[in-house]
Amino acid sequence: MSGFASLRLALSAAFLGALLYSPHVAAQNAAAPTQSVTLGPSGLPLPRFVSLKAGRVNSRVGPGVNYSVDWMYMKPGLPMEIIQEFDTWRRVRDADGSEGWINQSLLSGRRTAIVAPWQRGKEARINLLDDPQKDAGIVAIIEPGAMGTIKSCDGQWCEMTFTGHTGWLAQSLVWGAYPGERVKN
Repeated sequence: MSGFASLRLALSAAFLGALLYSPHVAAQNAAAPTQSVTLGPSGLPLPRFVSLKAGRVNSRVGPGVNYSVDWMYMKPGLPMEIIQEFDTWRRVRDADGSEGWINQSLLSGRRTAIVAPWQRGKEARINLLDDPQKDAGIVAIIEPGAMGTIKSCDGQWCEMTFTGHTGWLAQSLVWGAYPGERVKN
């Protein structure tokens, strides 16, 4: 190949590369991200949030009663994130990051959430508001780690109930709803 032909080939490749990776093309691709939803064998999305039905739920090291119990949950309504499915067993993750297998019969589609579990043990207090706005009135002050029931989430705010008090929290403060997720319980 002559020097001129290889120079022309290199320039063409550089031009094509600049065209494909221009800021305009990158902006178009960023503006229209493709979100793919992974469905589990049950036909439901993975991952997804659920809650515990019972007050005594065994979390096992594998998907079956022949596997040893690794952990026992004692709080009904505790939110769990399903990350895998096998037959009637669901691999779940709790707010602390612990994982295990729980039979689907012990899980509920009722949505609950824990408020800012990453702030537990700190002197933080979180305001439960009477409207989904930063400057709204305060209904109650919630401690990090408190569990409540989700009534709805609009992608930015969640309406939740905590032992008789209903109000709004920024969705970014709850573990039990994904960022931007819409929930109607």
